[in-house]
Parts: sequence; structure tokens; C-alpha cells
Amino acid sequence: MEKIFELHADVCKVFSNAKRLEILNTLRNKEMTASELIEKIGLSKANLSQHMSILKSKGVVLTRREGVNIYYRISNAKIIQACDLMREVLLEQLREKGKMVASLRRIK
Repeated sequence: MEKIFELHADVCKVFSNAKRLEILNTLRNKEMTASELIEKIGLSKANLSQHMSILKSKGVVLTRREGVNIYYRISNAKIIQACDLMREVLLEQLREKGKMVASLRRIK
């Protein structure tokens, strides 16, 4: 059972980079070429290549070649659902912190 937690942690590391999360969000409903991703996100070709290599090695994105273009897409829709769920939790936490700060200001 411990091995599954190690594998889980390894996959979660992929999601600990803001640019990779932005890439995943950009790919959420479509397939895009590296050039399209570079233009949309504003990364250098080398930087995008590094991120895509990590995402591909962990099975988060899939690729297909068409001529000189490589197309990227999310491997499983549940990946986007998981990212959305974590973002919802974050937003709820931020709202709660905002309420706490507001109530503390009223006390002063």
C-alpha cells in the first residue's frame, strides 16, 4: 500500500508548478501545438519543452505528430476535474481568510 502513496506523491509533484497548471488549463478542452502554447502562455520553446517532457513522462498529457507539428492534449479529463477541485478548495480558503481579516478589522 505504501507504494501507491509514493506514486501518488510523484504524480502530485507535476502539479506543483504554476506554469504547468497554466499549460493544463490552456489544454483543458482542446489539443494544441507547441507553437500555439508558446504564443498563448508566453514561454520560451526550451522552457515549454521541459514542462511538456515532465507532463508527458507522468502520463498527464499525450502527444501526436502531424507533419512537423506535435499536438498536445490532456490524457484524462479527470486531471482537469482534479485541478478544478483543488482550485475550488483554494478559493474557499481564501474567502474564509478574507472573512476572518474583515472580522478582525471590525474588532479593532
